[in-house]
Amino acid sequence: MLKMKSTCETCSAPLRDDGEAFICSYECTYCAGCASAHGVCPNCAGELVRRPQRTTGVAEIARRAPARLLRKIQGATR
Repeated sequence: MLKMKSTCETCSAPLRDDGEAFICSYECTYCAGCASAHGVCPNCAGELVRRPQRTTGVAEIARRAPARLLRKIQGATR
């Protein structure tokens, strides 16, 4: 699962889960201003792409989970 970091790695600006942010394949996270200034990830030189926004919470994800996943989760808690 993608880790939604809460601050820009360059300027420490706060980043909301539903706000605009940019990430590389290693999940380095930047605000829009720093991403446009860098062009690529300053840590790994990887491509910076817009971070997806989470639109559902954990309860909604659990509700949509396939039966096989629910069985796996229930089996692990026994």
